[in-house]
Amino acid sequence: MADTSDTRTPAQIEADIKRRRALLAETLDEIGMRVHPRTIVGDAKAKVVSNVDHTLGRAYVQVNRVVTDVGARFLGDRGAARMDRVLPVALVAVGVAGLLVLSTRRRKG
Repeated sequence: MADTSDTRTPAQIEADIKRRRALLAETLDEIGMRVHPRTIVGDAKAKVVSNVDHTLGRAYVQVNRVVTDVGARFLGDRGAARMDRVLPVALVAVGVAGLLVLSTRRRKG
């Protein structure tokens, strides 16, 4: 058999009931906020922004690494251009640009 004796006074029981009602109301308000469409949309937006920021950060690191590697190949220790590497690349770039110009002129003509 369960012990049904309660040593609390009616005033204490009423105070406990009020306190539990307040806690329940607070819990229900919190649940209501969590399932509210604005909260759900806001959480989704925050997650997307976080993912985009993370992706952009990783992309920045990759681009920075590539630029640093290219700089290391074409610049000397003191930052001066290494002509033995720059000149061949420049000649190829000029050749490709020239071919593109000629090909464009042939299509128009």
